Amino acid sequence: MRIGVCAGPENIAGPMDGLDYIEPAVGSLLCPAEPAAAFADRLAAAGACAVPAEAANCLLPRELKTTGPDVDRSALDVYIATVCRRARQAGLKVLVFGSGGSRQVPEGFDRARATDQLVEHLKRWAPVAAECDLVLVVEPLQKSDCNIVNTVAEGAGIVRRVGHPNVRLLADTYHMGSDGDGPEAIVAAGELIAHTHCAEVAGRVPVGLGGEDQRPYFRAMKDAGYAGRISIEARWEDLAAQLPAALAGLRRQIEEA
Repeated sequence: MRIGVCAGPENIAGPMDGLDYIEPAVGSLLCPAEPAAAFADRLAAAGACAVPAEAANCLLPRELKTTGPDVDRSALDVYIATVCRRARQAGLKVLVFGSGGSRQVPEGFDRARATDQLVEHLKRWAPVAAECDLVLVVEPLQKSDCNIVNTVAEGAGIVRRVGHPNVRLLADTYHMGSDGDGPEAIVAAGELIAHTHCAEVAGRVPVGLGGEDQRPYFRAMKDAGYAGRISIEARWEDLAAQLPAALAGLRRQIEEA
């Protein structure tokens, strides 16, 4: 597996053994709500980084709603078109659709209709992503972060309904462990998984730094035939100081799984 970290280029001082890529936030790297000149500055900074950006997370800001009665489809589509175009310029391959604030279903709104809305959006966005050689991955989030798409199985159901090769699934060991979504869900999702995140449940510390055994999740990834990227999405006290040990600890658990 290729191992990365959810961080921007400004957080990476130089090359580091075992670090294959970085995964910044869409808003900070691609700045889709800002003019082209602002993006050019961010692109230059990313290009000067010793570690390439290959993915970006936090696809949508919370004010751009994807569920509920106040969805602005036109605004969403313009935003996604800008994101995809700039992501291609930046050399990205994966865009992560977690965006709990955007997805949050308003109280009293029909949940089935909200799921339909997500499927409809992804069906529209899939050809845009394909044209830019990108994969959109749906990230299930724990229930405390969002009230829809909370399990790998639920995310897999949405991906299957979209039925497009450029819309796939993300498995995050932190969100899974927080809500008791077991490793068997990864095996069941199989080839739908195109990206992964990890962190320990307690304190969301990097895998390998808090003593939590996540080898069952990594074993499930191997059983599912997954050999792609895995990004450390964790809370850091000092990223530069902690990252080398985190990379070593994560690689060790993956190898032992």
